[in-house]
Amino acid sequence: MSDDEQSSRTEEATPKRLQQARERGEIAQSQEVQVWATLCGGALALAILAPPATERALRVGVRFLERPEQVRIAFSSIREGVGEILLEMAIILGPTLLLLALFGTACGLAQAGPMWAPQRLAPDFSKLSPLKGIQRLVSPRALIDLVKSLLKLAVVSAVLVVVLRPYVPGLEHWASLSTAAVLARSDALLVRIAAAVAAVTTLVAAADYMYQRFSFLARMRMTKQELRDEFKEADGDPNIKGRIRRLRQERARKRMMAAVPTATVVITNPTHFAVALAYDMAAMPAPKVVAKGVDQLALRIREVAAANNVPVVENPPLARSLHASVEIDDEIPAEHYQAVAQVIGWVMKTKGERTSR
Repeated sequence: MSDDEQSSRTEEATPKRLQQARERGEIAQSQEVQVWATLCGGALALAILAPPATERALRVGVRFLERPEQVRIAFSSIREGVGEILLEMAIILGPTLLLLALFGTACGLAQAGPMWAPQRLAPDFSKLSPLKGIQRLVSPRALIDLVKSLLKLAVVSAVLVVVLRPYVPGLEHWASLSTAAVLARSDALLVRIAAAVAAVTTLVAAADYMYQRFSFLARMRMTKQELRDEFKEADGDPNIKGRIRRLRQERARKRMMAAVPTATVVITNPTHFAVALAYDMAAMPAPKVVAKGVDQLALRIREVAAANNVPVVENPPLARSLHASVEIDDEIPAEHYQAVAQVIGWVMKTKGERTSR
């Protein structure tokens, strides 16, 4: 990625972009944390599993080391002996390997969680390009990795010097010890070394994880155009959404105007607002609004009402209040019952007088 392209990526990555990267197997993961977990697992294995494994290995190997004359060299005996040795090695090394695998798996899950990315299994032939290989070797990332490796080497060397220095004066006496004693002392020394290195590399692993996460989030940054494109893809093109909204409004307006001829009364302001109410005493608990509008739409409602002999009543406060507080096809609220009842009562009274004539 060029510097110009990277500088244009000023927006934080969206959850969708991070999820897409996760599906491709791109996550913030530190190999130093994996190494640290392996060291911890190794130290635990040396402290807990190594002593009994060493005793078992001595029991198996003592006849090869101390009593080789008792080993039979017949073909059938050799085959049985090799099988026994392989089985003993599996019993001795199996728990340690299992413990290291558990630590490594737990560390990977802690960093990334469960993840399925089959794309990472596909071969990437671009990695075989010598030019790209040279670019990776001279990249800033490679320089940072080199510096980290040198620092780790210095830290591990210092730890080895500190841990081994007390044992150096007495190393010449180890030659006179038994095999079991040498193995026991070696195991204790290895436990100290592994624990010390793991403790020191804790800070290295934490710092590297923070760096890897920062670097990953920096690579995942988006340009403003990418952010707009993702918004359009997620929520739809604003132009298309606006057109759909206009079509829905037009259909709703047509349905509303079709309900005006069946209204009981139209209450106006007298020119700016118009609200059409329908009320059937036998079927409705309260009057409901079947149409409403302002300005040109209010004029159209009045025209349709006049053409269909629907009474039009001027009541500016009631018209404004009903238009603001009641949606179409909703019943009027209780606070308007009295005012609406007076209007509908007047309309029914007027219709009755016309009928009697």
